[in-house]
Parts: sequence; C-alpha cells; structure tokens
Amino acid sequence: MAKAIHSMIRVLDEARSVEFYKIAFGLEIADRLDFEKFTLVYLSNSESEFELELTVNKGREEPYDLGDGYGHFAVSVDDLEAEHVRFTQAGLEPRKIVEFAPDGELVGKFFFVADPDGYEIEVLQRAGRFK
Repeated sequence: MAKAIHSMIRVLDEARSVEFYKIAFGLEIADRLDFEKFTLVYLSNSESEFELELTVNKGREEPYDLGDGYGHFAVSVDDLEAEHVRFTQAGLEPRKIVEFAPDGELVGKFFFVADPDGYEIEVLQRAGRFK
C-alpha cells in the first residue's frame, strides 16, 4: 500500500514562502537540501507526517506561471472561524468562508487563501471525511 509523504510546489522566494507557511499553518523546516542549481525545503508540523516540499530554483527571477492545471493544496483545522480571523489579522487575506451544501446537506465548510506564489490553499473545518 502506498503512503502519501509530500507534495511539491516551486517557489520564487524561499524566505517569503517559509514565513507564509509558518504563519498560516505552523509549518516549520523539517529538512533543507541544498544543491548547485536548486534547494529543496521540507515543511511539516506535529499534526501530520505529510510534508510540503518547496523547490527553489536558483537564479530564477520571474514568477512561475501556474497555468490552468493547478488545483489546490488542502489542510483541515479544528476551528475554521478562529483561523479565518487569525489569517485576516495576520494580513494573509483569506477569502470568505463558504458552506458547500449542493443538495442541502453540508459537504464541507472552508475558505481559500493564496500563498506568495499564487498557489491556492483550501482550509477546511475538521468534520466528516475532512477529519
């Protein structure tokens, strides 16, 4: 059986991205591998063994074009409203909280926030399948 261990995104500014993920999700650097042309930064926290891998290509100055294929990265939290307030107070500009209930039954409650490189992150209330 396969075990999901990390997801990778390319970022332009390592320090800016590390700071965003620390403030937003409490992610800290678990490991950092520096190579000639790129650096890999692995972020994690005590909530999960899953890591976010930031790839920083050295010498790149222009932002990445996310295209129309990128979906989103998702995390779950105990208190969505409190996190929304915290994100707002931290200047992270979260979008409004949405209750997704297409047939009258609540499937999920969430908001989205974009990281410094434009990657969308879905923040979901822990409940149901999103524990």
